[in-house]
Parts: sequence; structure tokens; C-alpha cells
Amino acid sequence: MASPNGPAADPQFAPVLAALATMQGTVERDQKYQATQFLEQFQKSPEAWTVAHAILQSENVAVEAKLFAATTLKGKITYDIHQLPRESLVPLRNSLLSLLVSYRKGSRPIRTQLCVCLAGLALQMLEWKDVIGLVVSTLGNDVESSVCLLEFLRVLPEEVTEGRKVSLTEEELTVRSQELLTENATQVLALLVQYAQSTANIAPSPALISCLNSWLREIPVSDIVKTPLVDVVISALSSEPALDSAVECLCNMFRETREVDESQDVIQALYPRVLSLRPKIAEAVQEEDIEKFRGYTRIFAEAGEAWVVLISRLPVEFRGLVEAIAECAAMDVERDVISLTFNFWYELKNYLVLEKYIEARAQLADIFARLVDIMVLHLHYPKGSEADPFDGDREAEEKFREFRHSMGDVLKDCCEVIGSTECLGKAFALVQQWMQQYAASDQKGVNGQVNNWQDLEAPLFSLRAMGRMVPADEELVLPQIMASLVQLPEHEKVRFAATLVLGRYTEWTSKHPDYLELQLNYITSGFKHSSKEVERAAAMALKFFCQDCGKLLVGHVGQLHQFYEHVAGDLPLQSLYEVTDGVAHVVAAQPLDKIYEALRLFCEPIAKRLMDKANSANDEKTKCELADHIQLLSIFVQVVHPHVPKGMENPMIRFWSEVFPILATILESFVDFVPICERVSRCFRSMLISYRTDMLPLLPQMATKLVACFEKSNQGCFLWVTGAVIREFADEEYVDEATRNSIYQFLEHQCLTMFRLLNKTSPTEIPDVIEDFFRLLVDGVMFHPYKLMRSSLLQPIFDASLASLELQSVDPLNAVLQFLRDVLAYGRPSPPTSAYPDNPTAVQDAVKAMALNKGEAITQKILSGLMYSFPRDCVPDSSGVLLALVELCPDPWLQWMKHTLEILPAGSISPAEAQKFLKTLESAVTTRDWKKIRYTLQDFTTWYRRKNVTPRTTVMGIEGIEGSRFQFSG
Repeated sequence: MASPNGPAADPQFAPVLAALATMQGTVERDQKYQATQFLEQFQKSPEAWTVAHAILQSENVAVEAKLFAATTLKGKITYDIHQLPRESLVPLRNSLLSLLVSYRKGSRPIRTQLCVCLAGLALQMLEWKDVIGLVVSTLGNDVESSVCLLEFLRVLPEEVTEGRKVSLTEEELTVRSQELLTENATQVLALLVQYAQSTANIAPSPALISCLNSWLREIPVSDIVKTPLVDVVISALSSEPALDSAVECLCNMFRETREVDESQDVIQALYPRVLSLRPKIAEAVQEEDIEKFRGYTRIFAEAGEAWVVLISRLPVEFRGLVEAIAECAAMDVERDVISLTFNFWYELKNYLVLEKYIEARAQLADIFARLVDIMVLHLHYPKGSEADPFDGDREAEEKFREFRHSMGDVLKDCCEVIGSTECLGKAFALVQQWMQQYAASDQKGVNGQVNNWQDLEAPLFSLRAMGRMVPADEELVLPQIMASLVQLPEHEKVRFAATLVLGRYTEWTSKHPDYLELQLNYITSGFKHSSKEVERAAAMALKFFCQDCGKLLVGHVGQLHQFYEHVAGDLPLQSLYEVTDGVAHVVAAQPLDKIYEALRLFCEPIAKRLMDKANSANDEKTKCELADHIQLLSIFVQVVHPHVPKGMENPMIRFWSEVFPILATILESFVDFVPICERVSRCFRSMLISYRTDMLPLLPQMATKLVACFEKSNQGCFLWVTGAVIREFADEEYVDEATRNSIYQFLEHQCLTMFRLLNKTSPTEIPDVIEDFFRLLVDGVMFHPYKLMRSSLLQPIFDASLASLELQSVDPLNAVLQFLRDVLAYGRPSPPTSAYPDNPTAVQDAVKAMALNKGEAITQKILSGLMYSFPRDCVPDSSGVLLALVELCPDPWLQWMKHTLEILPAGSISPAEAQKFLKTLESAVTTRDWKKIRYTLQDFTTWYRRKNVTPRTTVMGIEGIEGSRFQFSG
């Protein structure tokens, strides 16, 4: 390690300083790693208490080392308080107070850490009752000490709120929160007022405002507005250092008044002060002070959100607030803060559309009409170069695209308030205005360019954005719009926008067939455009056109087929998918007696091209192209599924029976290529979902193929198709017992193949297959519970689940945990699903026996995962499994928990903490308080993890728990 700089270090802490110097110096990576490991171990050791204090008290140590020492103390107080005798806590408290006095004029980060230390100690030192009084008497004598006091008061509520970091029971935490916060709220308010009055002649203190903000949940806002503190916060808006704190504090006050009927007096006190800030909006814009502008916008927007009910009840009185929010939106030329207003407009709209608030809707309609103009203005592309308006700034372009869609949502809100016809009319008026200028040659550029195209494209985008809100029977504006769109000048961005507008109004077109041919010609001509963007828009529009106007196009199948065959070879893949989806909807709209031939017309050429591609696919690129084009058949399967009367042959099954051998041949030929296997599997699953029990004639071939392919390739996609078979053929009303038995045997066969795979492969090597397997088993438990529970497969399945609990990925782990929850639920008298009214005793006994046999191993694995390696998203299902076990085996479960704690690493948990945890669990188990068991487990494992697991921890589980290597001899 490197030597520490500065005067000779005290031997007591010289190694720590040397390690810190190594961390900050230019040394080899291995040395830094060793230093990091040393410091992490040091922070966990009992000696760290003394050494950290010694470093903080030394005059010859650098600030960085002292900050490390303060941080170390914070961790010790949070996680290692058990290392100290109880009688040492008072000297520790006094030492911290002394250090705070020493550092009241020193480094703020160190002072903050010491305040956190003292607050953490106050939370856990239950016998310390006069916390605020003692700290005030120690720190409250001068301005510097007062700042330190404010810092402590600020962090105290935060530490109490984060109380689950420390080893306190829920009851202890509740009582301590009452003692530290609720009972001291009045005293703290008086202290803040006193400090504000004593510093009235100097700039507002960010520390004061941050402290007030921290106590807002404890001190009623109704008490605060009776003091000078509100005026202090308002005045702080003019102070750059205090601006952010003041904005945050005001917004939190607004949130505390959301229950407007209970907060009328508070709102009456706050509203005039908020409204008096309105001139500051223009002032901030004029000064080009974006932070002030952002702050004022947030204040008005959040006040509006909090008081939106009052705005709806009293629109005249609160109109000024709504106007101020609209003003913020209008003045945001750079579109930096307008998004802060979006949620307000949405919330207000939700009230104004109610009949109860029709008067408010009328009173505020003009503001929403103006808001349409504001939004359309902000939708404009920048005036950059013709080829690239963003001049190469792709990040700005992406941000603009996302931003436009959010503004489109605001336009939808406007449509609901003032009506879609008025909103459409405002946008169309801008289009007409541009066209008049264009006709006068003002917009015609050289070489066919269209000048100022941004002024046309923006209202076109707004028309598209509002499409969902326009009823299909709109007759005033849309006919004019539709007639005009196809006559717009040729420009890539304009053509793109106009095409997407047509795609958005296809429901309207389906009710107005006179416009169909005109629009269809405009859309299809887009496929000849030189721009790929326009081509993409045309594909999307055609998709929606065919979906909504399919019945109008029933007689045009031949022409559509010719068009499809003409463009299919040249389209980008995503556009080809969209066009395919569109023509599939036209096929689906055919009469039942013609649907087979229509499907054959489109799909036979696709199947032929697939065989051609399969015969020439000899590298990864061509194999991926083959996989991508299999999706074309899947699209037809997903879309074309007509209603077929019971007892009548499904013409779709007749056709897909002809195609199935082609897909099976491709699958056999490329069973080792994952993308092709997944695409074919997706097609099979789509068939099962679309045609359900009509798939029975194809089922034997499909099952045979799935079994063979899973045996050859061990790919999970064949398992999720197996799951689809189980789900779709589960209904006893439509599926005979013989078929259900065959399907269960199919499930067993897939399980046996999986067991053989696990004999030679660790779950950590195949997490995706593990996920698919346990998702399949969840389906098995759902639809064949009694067969599975009494099967000889149950034990190896449990063994596989134990082995799989070594995983660290969310989705596979949750699949395993959900399976365990579902199985253990059958150990109770009442089955977990209404599909099976009775749960046989034999099934209950089988599950209970398995719970007793494997319960300790499962408990240890899950507890180990919760304490070391499981992702946070696995916590609910993990708790669910443990709760299911404790319900079935309460006394053994407590013993399993005790044994698990006994094999934890030495020093990771004290005997007192372990005993406290076990005692809490035992009490909850006795009273069958499942909720208490759940949060006790979650709090304990979270605390343990924070205390013992670091980003560099190499141990990812408890050593010494039962081995989990899977072995199957069947």
C-alpha cells in the first residue's frame, strides 16, 4: 500500500490512511482492489468504532480521511450497534455531540454525516427521550451552531423514515417515530420560526428551508401558514442558493393540501402568495434564467395539480392560476419546462369533462382553445437545414420526437374539453393559411423545395395526434381535411405526416367510403417514394386502412394480392410486416366460403418463397432472413381466425395442414438455429391460440415434432409451445378425457427430457430454458394438478427447483418461485382455483410430505437469496413461498429458520439480533399473522443485505446449506 501523506500518522489508524492513500493514488489495479477489500473489512470490525473517532479527533488528517471516518461511523451505527455494550451508547452520543460542535464551522459533508450518525443513534437508543432538547442545548447557541442544529433536524425525519435500515421491530419503529417526530413537531416549528426571525436581515437560508421541508409531514401546513416561514420561503425564490429548496418546499406544501375540503384555510393563505409570483414568469424569461423559469413553472403546475378540484368548483376565483400555467407553457420557447405542465392539463381535463363541472368547462374553454395554439406552435421542427433540421444532433431529434407525442396527449385533453371539431378546425385553419400562401408562391423554393414546410407539418402532426378523439361521424371539418390532404405539395416530411394522418382516421373512412379510393391511391403511391420514411408511413397507414376498412375491400382481394406481390420484395422488414397485417385483415373479412381461397392466394407464394430460402440458407444472414419471413405466416395465423359453427370443419385448419409439413421440414433442417426454431414455435403457438380445439387434427403431428425437437436442441421455445397446448386443450367441456391424458403424457415426456438436460447442465448455464420449463409447470399445475401432485415426477421437479434457486436473474427465478407457490397451495384443504371444487386428501398429503421433505432446503435457499443475491423484484414471490411453507409446517419452519441463522457467517448477525428476529417470527406464527411474517422477513433480509453485502462481495449465498446438484436416474 502507498504511504499516507502529511505528518506521521497515529499507529492506531496508519493502516487505514495508507489504504485510503492507495485508493486515491496512481497504483496498480490489484493494489486498489486489496485496499478496497481492507477498508470494507475494517468498516465491519469492532475496532472501527475507536479508529473512526480517533481520525475525526486528529488535527493532522486530511479532510478526505475524516469524511471516510464519518461515513464509517454512520455504517457502524446503522448496522453494528450490537457490537457495543448498551452502557456505551451514552458516551457515544456525547462523543458525537462533541464532534458536531467541533465541526460546526468545518467541512459540510463531514458535518452532514455526523448529523446522520446522531440521528441514527437517536432512532435506536430507545432510552434517550429528550433528543431535541439535548441537541438544541448543545448546538443552539450561535449562528454556526444553529446551522449545525438545522442540519440535524433536517436529517432526523429522513432517518426515521428509512428506519427499516436498522434492526428495530415494526412496533419499536412506530413508537420511536411518534417520540422523535410527532411529539416534537411543535417544538421544531418554534425553533424554525426563532431562527428565521434572528436571521431576518440576511439572505434566506437554504438550510432553514430544507429543514422545514423535511418536517412537512409532521408539522401541519395549517400551523406553518400562521408563521413568517411561508414569507421566508417565498422570498427565498429570489435567492439563487435557496431557489431549489424553496421550490421543493412550496410544492410539498401544495401536496399536503390535496384534501382541499380539509385545507381551505391553508389554501386561502397560500393562493394569493402563489398568484403574486405570476409576473416573475416573464421576468425569468427576459433574464434568460432557465432555472428560475423552471422553478416558477413547477410551482404553478404543482399548485394547479393539488388544487384541481377547487379550480373545477370555483373556476372564476382560480382562473388566474390556470392562466399562469398556460403562460408558462406559451413562453417556453426552448421547450425546456413545458412538460411540467402536462400532468396538470390531464388532471384538470378529467374533472372538466364531468357533467358536474360543465360551468367550469365553459369558463375555462378559451384557455384550452389557446392551449391548442400553444401546443401546435411547439410542435414545429426547428428551422435547420432542409436535409437535416437538427444539424446532426440525433439526441435532440429523439428528444423532440418523444416530446411531440406528449404534447399530442395534451391536444387530446383539449379535444375532450372544447370538442374535437373546434380543435380540428384550429389545426386545419393553419393548413389552409399555409396553402393560401403557397398558392401565392410565397413558399415555393428553388429546385422543387418547399419553404417553411415546418409551418405545414406541425398542424398536420396535430391532426394525427387528435385522431383518436374524433368521432367517426364528424361531418364538419374532416371532409375538408381529407379532400385537402391528397393535394398537399410534395415534400418528404409533409408527405410522411399526411400519410400518417390518413392512417389515423381510417375508422372515419370506413363510415365515409366515398373517400376510400382517393386515400388508398395516395397511401399506395407512397410505396414508390424515394424516402424510406414515407414508405414506412405508407405501410403503417395501409395496415390501419385494411384493419378498419377490410369489409369495404372484400372485393379487392385480387388487386391487393397483385400489389402485395409487387412490393413485398422491396419493403424493409417492419414495413413488410405491417402491410402483411393489413392484407391479412382483408382476408379475415371474407365470407366463410371464400376465406380458404383468399388465404391460399396470399400464403402459398409465401410458403414457396420460404422453401426456396430454406434451400439456400447456408450462413447466418440467410438463416436470419428465413426466420424473419416465417413471421409472415404467423401474422396470417394471428389475424385470420373466422368464427366457424360448431361441428363444421375449420377451413383454416385445412389450409394450415397443407403448410405444416413445410414448417416441420424447415424446423428439422435448422433445429440447431435458435431464431428459426423460435419463429416456427411462435407460429405453432399462434395456431393454438387462434384455432384452439379445432387444432386437434394437427395436434399429434405438432406434439411429436415438439418432443423430438426439444430432445435434439434443448431450446426453451418448444416448452412454451407445449404450455400453449396444455392451456388450449384444458377445457373438459370441449376436450375428451383421452385427449387430456395424451396431453399430460406429452407434458411428462418434456419433463423427462428436461431432467436429462439438468443431469449434465447447470441451471446457471440455461436460465432461459429454466424459465420456460417452470412456466410450463405452472400451466401443468393449473390444468392437471391432481395428476402432477401424485406423480413420481413431483420429487425431481422439486429437486430441479432447488437447483434453479441458484440463479440470479429475475424472470427465471420468479418462474421457479411462482411454481413453488402454486404447488404448495395444494397442501391446503381448499384448492387455489375454483375449477376444482375439492382438494383430495391424497393430494394434500403428497404436497405436505414434499414440503416437509424439501422445506428446509427451500427455506435456506430462499433466505440465502434474499440476503445475498436475489433481485428486488423476486422478493414478493420469495416471501410467498416462505409463507406457504410456514402455513403447512409452522413448527418445523421455525426450526428451519433457526438452523439457517446458525450457519450465517460469523459476525454477520449478533445472537441478540437473531433471537429478536426469531422471537418476532414465533409470535407471528402463533397468531397466524401472515402479514407480520411477510414484512418481518422482508425487513430482516433487507437489513442484513445492507449490512453485509457490498458491490464487491464475492459470497453470493450462505455457505454450508444443502447441496443442490440435480441428479435424476429415471
